[in-house]
Amino acid sequence: MVKKIYFVSDAHFGSLLAKDAHEQERKMVRWLDSIRDDADELFLLGDLFDFWFEYKTVVPKGFVRFLGKLAELSDAGVKIHFFTGNHDIWTFGYLEQEIGLTVHRKPEIIERNGKRFFLAHGDRLGDHSMSVRVIQAIFHNRFCQRLFELLPPRLGLGFGLAWSRSNRLKPARRGYAKFLGEDKETLVRFAKGYPESDNIDFFMFGHRHIVLDLMLKNSSHIYILGDWITHFSYAVFDGVTVSLEYFETETYTKPV
Repeated sequence: MVKKIYFVSDAHFGSLLAKDAHEQERKMVRWLDSIRDDADELFLLGDLFDFWFEYKTVVPKGFVRFLGKLAELSDAGVKIHFFTGNHDIWTFGYLEQEIGLTVHRKPEIIERNGKRFFLAHGDRLGDHSMSVRVIQAIFHNRFCQRLFELLPPRLGLGFGLAWSRSNRLKPARRGYAKFLGEDKETLVRFAKGYPESDNIDFFMFGHRHIVLDLMLKNSSHIYILGDWITHFSYAVFDGVTVSLEYFETETYTKPV
C-alpha cells in the first residue's frame, strides 16, 4: 500500500459558524478514521480550534473526540504535525506531551519523495498592513502571553472564546472566503514572489477558507485548503501529485 500525506486546516472547533458543532467534530473523526490505514503523515495547518490557550493545568474544554482520535493515530505510528494558526497560537506543551503532535510555530519547508513543500497557516504571509503586524506582534509576544496567564482560567478562556467568535463573524459578513483574484490574494502574491531558487513544488496554506489549486509560472502549485466548516476539504499527496478532495461529498454541495 502506498503511504500518503494528508493536509487539513481551519476546522475552528468551537466557532459559532458551525451549524452543528458535534456533527462537525464527528465528521472530522470519521475522516481521520478513513485515512488511518494509508496515512504516513498528517499536517494540521492551523486554526483547528477557534480559540486555544493553555494554562499550566487547564486547557479549553471540549474537542475530546478529535483530540482522542489524533492521539490514537499518533500511537498507531502516524506522524502528526500541528502548525499554529492565528486562533490557536497559544499551545505550550499539552498537544506535544498528551497527544503526541509535533508543533510548528513558523512556516516550514519539507521534502518528501523528491518534492519540496512550503507549509504554513498563512496568516502572517503577504499581508503587511499595520493592523495585522501590530496584532500579530502582540499575540506572539511571550510577555503578553504571560500577562494573559495571570487571568483566572474561567475569565481568560471565557474572554478569549467571546473575542474569537466575535472576530470570526466579522469577515463572514464582509464576504470572507471568496476568491479575490490572483492580484489581491495575499498568499498567491507571496507564492509568486518567493525565490524560484528554492525550487518549491507545492505551497500549502490554510487561513483563507477558500479551496484553491493554482499553477504558477514556474510550474509550482499553490494550494489553499478550504476549511472544515463549509467545504470539508483537504489535500493528499500520493508520492507524485497533490490533489484537493472533499469528504462525504454525497452530503456536500460544492459552492458555485
